[in-house]
Amino acid sequence: MRLVTHGDSAPASVSRYLLPTEQQHLMVRRHPAVLLRPVAEVFAGLIIAGLLSKFFGDNQGGGTALVVVWWLWLLLLIRFVWKVAEWSVDYFVVTSKRMLLTTGLITRKVAMMPLTKVTDMSFQRTLLGRMLGYGEFILESAGQDQALSTVEYIPYPETLYLEVCQMLFPSKDDGDD
Repeated sequence: MRLVTHGDSAPASVSRYLLPTEQQHLMVRRHPAVLLRPVAEVFAGLIIAGLLSKFFGDNQGGGTALVVVWWLWLLLLIRFVWKVAEWSVDYFVVTSKRMLLTTGLITRKVAMMPLTKVTDMSFQRTLLGRMLGYGEFILESAGQDQALSTVEYIPYPETLYLEVCQMLFPSKDDGDD
């Protein structure tokens, strides 16, 4: 989860959406906290499957029910692996011209907003977000609905917020270097 600098190249899943005339300024994968709920579901399912195994193991004829319980937990585990695979290809990218959010493993979604259309940008952090180090960006444009209006589970929200604001509102001294 590090910021990507100018010298680093984006993965192929992202670079195919970048225009030849734009430069990638930063790129982050969404915070792993997006996986908290699937992890909790797998552990809760394991505990429930263990308790049901004890219950069905003590009863006569509980073999079929025992198999069903563990197959259901296996499906929950497969769902968790799927969520991790989806998380691994989700990126938030800011280029010299726009912001992009790429999501999805099979059905690929690319939401974007041109930097010139951003009229207001803020971020918010829940208590859990402050403890774990993630936040949510809220983007607004001049009276238009955009494909990219919120970006959840952003790591380093303060740092990214300042870097994006610097791109949106460059100081007059930036061009003098």
